[in-house]
Formats: sequence, C-alpha cells, structure tokens
Amino acid sequence: MFESITSLGLHSALDGLALRQKAIASNIANVNTPGYTARRVKFEEALTASVRAGSGAAQSEMQRSLEPTKLNGNNVNLDTETLSNIDTVLRYQFAARAVEGTFNNVRTAMRTN
Repeated sequence: MFESITSLGLHSALDGLALRQKAIASNIANVNTPGYTARRVKFEEALTASVRAGSGAAQSEMQRSLEPTKLNGNNVNLDTETLSNIDTVLRYQFAARAVEGTFNNVRTAMRTN
C-alpha cells in the first residue's frame, strides 16, 4: 500500500520540490554575489517517465542556470525566483495534502476493522 506508484511518485515530487526550495533560497541569498549563477532543479520529466514505467521513484537534478548574466557574472532574477517560490510552495502543499489524504484513508480503513 505504501509502496504504490502514486505513493512513490508523491514522495519523489515532495523531495524534488524541497530541493527546489533550497535552490531558490540559495539563489535569493546570492542575488548580489558577483559570479554566482542561479541553480535550477529538474525532476518533472524524470518523474513522468518513472510513473509511465510503473515505478514512481525519480531523482531530482540540480543544474546551473544557462540564463544570460549581468556584467558582474550573476544571473539571478529576483522576479523569477519569487514566482518560482510561489509556484513551488503551492505544488508542495498540494502534494503534501495528497500524501496526508492517503494516510487518512489507511487510518480510516484500520479503524473500521
């Protein structure tokens, strides 16, 4: 039950979103650091492929952004980071509630026996 494709997929998504939150925090903290390049976390494609293959387990990948840099070599855009943060928080909340719903269903099933 706890190792279903859905359960593994949700946990992989939560892991990826948590890593993305760390990357966003690092990007914002270094918005004025010369030579700092923003980090991006990718996991959605790997997660989709994993679910299609019947697994649900996927690894997140942190990469350096290839976006153009400013004169000081920094390429962090605070507007982009802010929007990405909002999107990531909402996705994390949605996935966490889905996991919570799964556990609530199991808890309810255990009480009825």
